[in-house]
Amino acid sequence: MKPWKIYLLLTLVMLMWGINLPVVKYMIEFVDPITLTAFRIMLAGMAVMGILAAMRLLRWPKRNEWKYIGLGALLNVVGHHYFLSSGLSITSGSNAGLILGTGPMLTAVLVSLIMRSYPSKLQWLGVFIGLAGVSATVLVGNEAASGMNIGDIFVFLSILVQVFSYIVIAKAAATMDPRVLTGYMFVLGSIVLLMISLIQEPGEIQAFKEVPTIFWLGFAFSAIIGTAMGHMLYNYSIGQAGPTKAAIFMNLNTLFSLVGAAVILGEKITSGHIYGLVLIIIGVLFGSGAAEDLLRKRRKRME
Repeated sequence: MKPWKIYLLLTLVMLMWGINLPVVKYMIEFVDPITLTAFRIMLAGMAVMGILAAMRLLRWPKRNEWKYIGLGALLNVVGHHYFLSSGLSITSGSNAGLILGTGPMLTAVLVSLIMRSYPSKLQWLGVFIGLAGVSATVLVGNEAASGMNIGDIFVFLSILVQVFSYIVIAKAAATMDPRVLTGYMFVLGSIVLLMISLIQEPGEIQAFKEVPTIFWLGFAFSAIIGTAMGHMLYNYSIGQAGPTKAAIFMNLNTLFSLVGAAVILGEKITSGHIYGLVLIIIGVLFGSGAAEDLLRKRRKRME
C-alpha cells in the first residue's frame, strides 16, 4: 500500500480512538473500568473474528505464531488496558495526558534499541515537536500537573507495555496478518481481563442491568468501531509502516479526543488548544516521514 494511504488510514484510526475516549469515560460512570473493559474487548474480539471470516482471512495460527499471540495479548490487551484503567481512576487527566503523549518518543527509542531501526533527524524532530504539542494541549485550561503518584506510574506502565506490544506485532507481521493477530489477541486478552475483574471487582457484572439505553449504543460503538476496527487497522498499519512511524500518529489522538470531549461531554476548546494542535500536526508530518517524502518528490521534479 502507498505511504499516503497508510497515513490516511492511521489518521482515521486516531479519529476512531479520539471519539472512543469520551465514550469510555461516559460508560465508566455506570460500570467499573476493568469489568467494562473485559466485556468491551470480548465483543471487539468477536467482531474482529466475524470480519476476518467474512473477508476469508481467518485461519488457525501456526505453532510458532502462538508465542506472538500470547505475548501480544498480555502486553497490548491485558497489561495496557489494566494499567490504564487503574491509573485513570487515581491520577489527574493532565498527568495522564502528558504521560500518554510520550508514546511516540518511547516507541522511537525502544525500536532503535531493540530492532535497530533508527529514525531520521527529521523524524526525531517530529517526535519532540509532537510531544510539545501534546503537552501544550493537555495543560491548557487546566491547573498545572500534580505531583507523581501511583496512578501516574500505572499510566506510564500502560503506554510502556503497549509500545513493547507494537514491536511484537511488527515482528509477527513477517508471517501473520496483523488483523488476524488482533482477533486472537483480543479473545485471549479479554478472557484474562474477565478473570481479573471477577477477583478485583466481584459482582460488578450486575451493574450492566441498571445502565440506560444510550449506554449500549456507546458500548457497541466503542467495542466494534473504536476497539475492533481501530486496532485491526492500526496493527495492520504497523506491519506496513513500522512501529515508529505508526506511533507518531498517536499524537493526533489528543486532537480528536478534544473534539470528541467537546461534542459528547460538552467540554470547551480554547485558542490554547489550537496552538497545541498546530504543533501536533507539524510533529506528525515530520515524525511520520511524510515531510521527507514530499521533499524527496520535490527534488526529483527539480532534477
